[in-house]
Amino acid sequence: MKTTLLRCGKLFDGLLDRLQSDMEILVCDDRIAEVGRHLPVPEQCEIVDLSDKTVTPGMIDAHVHADAFDNDKMFMETIFASSTYRALGTLHTLQHSLHRGFTSIRVPGTIEPFDYGIADVARAVERGYFEGSRLVFSFGALGTPGGHTDLSQRLYENPMLAELYTSKVQGLGNGADFFRGAVRQQIKYGAGFIKIMASGGFASPNDSPEDKQLTDEELAAIIGTAHQLGKTCTAHVYAPYVMQCLLRLGIDGMEHGSLMDEKTAELFEKQGTYLVPTFLPYEEIINPDEEKLAKKEPVFQRKLRLYQDRLQRSREVICQSNIRLGYGTDLVAVYQPYENGQEYACWLRSGMNPFRALKAATSVNAQILGLDEVGTIEKGKLADIAAWNRDLLTDEKALLDCAFVMKNGDRYEPESGLSS
Repeated sequence: MKTTLLRCGKLFDGLLDRLQSDMEILVCDDRIAEVGRHLPVPEQCEIVDLSDKTVTPGMIDAHVHADAFDNDKMFMETIFASSTYRALGTLHTLQHSLHRGFTSIRVPGTIEPFDYGIADVARAVERGYFEGSRLVFSFGALGTPGGHTDLSQRLYENPMLAELYTSKVQGLGNGADFFRGAVRQQIKYGAGFIKIMASGGFASPNDSPEDKQLTDEELAAIIGTAHQLGKTCTAHVYAPYVMQCLLRLGIDGMEHGSLMDEKTAELFEKQGTYLVPTFLPYEEIINPDEEKLAKKEPVFQRKLRLYQDRLQRSREVICQSNIRLGYGTDLVAVYQPYENGQEYACWLRSGMNPFRALKAATSVNAQILGLDEVGTIEKGKLADIAAWNRDLLTDEKALLDCAFVMKNGDRYEPESGLSS
C-alpha cells in the first residue's frame, strides 16, 4: 500500500465556508484515508510539506471545449482538420489542465463535427495510457442548420461546400423525431450528457444571442429522450425567454445565461437548476480591455459592444442570486482551453464571495458532472487534491499558481499559468 501524508497550511475542503488551519490528509493508494490534525504516520509513508500552501480538492472546469486547442485557428481547423489531429489536441488540453490543478473537466459539446473521437481520448486517459484530467463529455451540441452550432455559416461564400459540411454533421437537423434519434445515437457512443444549442451566439456570424433556434417540441424531445435514457441535459442559451422555456421543459442545467434577468433568476432558484455562467468570454467588454477584445473576431466584438450594458447587468443579477452556479471557462480567442484558472479573476472582480466561487469549482461542479467521488476532501473520496501558492480569498490570480497536484493518489508536476 502506498501512503502519503499531506501537511496543509490552510485547507478548503469543498464544503465549509472557511479555511481550516494545520490540517493533515492521509492518502492510501488512490483514496483519502483520514483528514484531521496530528494524524498517526504509517511506516514508509511519504510526507509532503504544504504548510505554506492552501490545499483544496482538485479543481473542476465544467465548460471546456478541449478540442478547440488552437483558438487562433479554431473555426477553420474545426472544419478542415482531421479527427486524429483534434483528438491529439484534446489530449494536449487534458494534460495541461491536470498540471495546472484541474483534475476533472467537462466538455459540453465537442467542436469535432463528424465523429466520436473524444470518447477514445477519455477512455485512453481513464485506462492510464496517457496522463490528463478526468473527462466528462457530450458530443456535438444538437441544433438546427444555420444555427449557432452550424459552423458552415463561415463558408457562406461557397454554398456547395457549406451544404456538404452541414450534411455530414450528425447533430444538425429538424423535427422532434430527428432529435430523438440524435440523442439515442450520442448515448450509444458514450455521451455522458446531452447538450442543446438552444440560442444563437456571440461568435456566430448570422444569428443573434436572443434567437430561439429550436421549437418547444424539438426541445422537449431532446430533454425527454435524454432523461428516459438516464442522462442529464444542458443548453447553450442567453435570452431570458428561452431560459424560461427550458425551465418549463425540465432541463437539468444551462450554460452562459449571459442576458439573465431577475425573473428568470428566481425561476432557477425555485427549481434548483444549475447555471455555468462562463464569465470570461465577456470580460473584455465588462472590464474593458481593447487589446484583448481585438483578438476576437469582428462579429464577436460587434455583438459584445451591442450587448455591453445587458451583459453587465446580467452579471450583477447572477452574482446577487442564489442560483446553483458551476465554474466554467468557455475559453475562446484570447486564451487556450487549458488556462482554466483565468475565470476565477472574473468571479472575484464581480464581487462574488470567494467560497461560493471555490465551491462552484469543486463540490458543485462534481455534482454537475455526476462525479460523487471527487470535489471534496473527505475520508473515502478519491484523492484528487491541489495546492496553491497564493491567497485564494483575495488574489484573483490564485488559481493560476498551482503548487501541487494529485489525481487518484498519483502526484503530477505542477505547472504555473502566470506567464500566460
